[in-house]
Amino acid sequence: MSKTTREIGDRGEDIAAAYLEAKDWIIIDRNYFFEKAEVDIVATDRNYIIFVEVKSRSGTYFGRPEEYVTPKKEANIKKAAEAWVYERKMETAVVRFDVISIVLNEKEAPEIEHFEDAFR
Repeated sequence: MSKTTREIGDRGEDIAAAYLEAKDWIIIDRNYFFEKAEVDIVATDRNYIIFVEVKSRSGTYFGRPEEYVTPKKEANIKKAAEAWVYERKMETAVVRFDVISIVLNEKEAPEIEHFEDAFR
């Protein structure tokens, strides 16, 4: 039975969070919404506050997951990130935007690609 888009997305976000924690990053927040904009993961590696967009796909037939981070999506992530920082009175924090691409394979371990400083 094939999984729904939401199930694939949730699984990808869980895998991405575990991947970042294995790198000793601290997950501060997940699925933060501001108006209609969302940030999947907010983390820190002790140098930056990192806003992470996770893109997951069950295959690459329609392209790589990271190819779905469009300029419009980037603008929405930045909008949510601004609100997140403002709400926590952390305007002086150094922030970065990363993308984690995950291809979920039925019989193999997920393929994870991490694009640090993916956009500004």
